[in-house]
Amino acid sequence: MKKSMFMVFMVLSIAVYAQEGMPDVYSVTSQFERIEIVRMKPGTDMLEGLEKFVKEENIKNAVILTGIGSVTDYHFHVVSDKNLPPAEEFPKASVAMDLIAVQGYILNRRIHAHITLSDENSVIGGHLEPGTKALTFFILTIGILPDALEIEHLDNYKL
Repeated sequence: MKKSMFMVFMVLSIAVYAQEGMPDVYSVTSQFERIEIVRMKPGTDMLEGLEKFVKEENIKNAVILTGIGSVTDYHFHVVSDKNLPPAEEFPKASVAMDLIAVQGYILNRRIHAHITLSDENSVIGGHLEPGTKALTFFILTIGILPDALEIEHLDNYKL
């Protein structure tokens, strides 16, 4: 019993230190190992295509630098209030739009990408979800980072 209580105390202490010990702003320095240009053909789901690329190329860490193309369907999520964790909305539609930007990270093989779409009247976007499919193509430029880089938790608001 004492041993398990000690372990619980240690885990909680580490979690509290991680939150209080983390500076408000910090940086990680690195260089790209290489740049990959990834093309996805019509009908390809962007998230599935990225997941396939990450698996086949054994990518652990990367920066999604840019992307262009067009969509037949989109699905993304956006925050919808100021609370932590924030409430979210999940817009999706089957409509042709231009893909004017893609950016994000691959953090320990996990894809965290955001998309921006436009038509003649509006610009929309958010966190990429399954179901965003290419109309003409997707072309993404991805900077591959070293595997040893510790960036897995950069997108965790709790730290």
